[in-house]
Amino acid sequence: MRLLVLPAAIAMPLVAWLSNAGAFGPDNGTVSARHPTLLVAAGYAFSIWGLVFLLDLAYAAWQATGWRRRDATLGRVAPWAAAGFLLTTAWMPLFSQGWFWLCLAVIFGATACLARCALLLSRERLAGGRPLGWAWAPLSLHAGWLTLAAFLNLAQVIVAYELLPADRQLPWSAGLWAAAATVLLGLNHRMRGNLAFVAAVLWGLVAVCVRQSGHALAGADVSAWIAAALAVAIALQTVMLRRDSRNRRTLGSRPLSSIGP
Repeated sequence: MRLLVLPAAIAMPLVAWLSNAGAFGPDNGTVSARHPTLLVAAGYAFSIWGLVFLLDLAYAAWQATGWRRRDATLGRVAPWAAAGFLLTTAWMPLFSQGWFWLCLAVIFGATACLARCALLLSRERLAGGRPLGWAWAPLSLHAGWLTLAAFLNLAQVIVAYELLPADRQLPWSAGLWAAAATVLLGLNHRMRGNLAFVAAVLWGLVAVCVRQSGHALAGADVSAWIAAALAVAIALQTVMLRRDSRNRRTLGSRPLSSIGP
């Protein structure tokens, strides 16, 4: 499965370029604009894919060389990473074609795979194992962005298929925000404040806030404030989790005679 990681990483930017060139139909921005929601982010936010693809390529090459080829943790991560990359690649032409139900299954599948990678690597870091930063940072960043993007995609599916009122989106959008907050805060807690994961999430939440602040849809301002509040909550959670982890490491490194009265 390790051998599949590198071609899967190469496929993502290649298919993204073809998608933006219109090879599969309208580009993603055009399709997204047809189904406005209260969870959509400002267009600039999607530039993060360039960084994600670049770092994923670096990880894919790094994990296939030297001692990394024999590392047990990287061996466990590789199948999940390859699957996440392939699902990320598949989502782009599917979205251009308007196959939204399939897109939804694919993006949540990709999210699950990359979140699994981030969890495995964060556990290794917390345990004080090998320095696997070239795997942890790229896959955590990818996982953070996808976790938020999956809920943005879900909102567009609801609007595209008119599953809930498109002219009165705030009630059900608030429900989506609550679900997204539960997943994002839960994953970050399990990873004890994953900075790469959080950076991607905050980037997306700020972009949602920027877009919704000037959106014409009813309830957009409220959605912008929800996004801002969630960003603050995740940032504060991360600070507290990392401070707690630091304190535990400090206590663990002190001799027993120096602890207590």
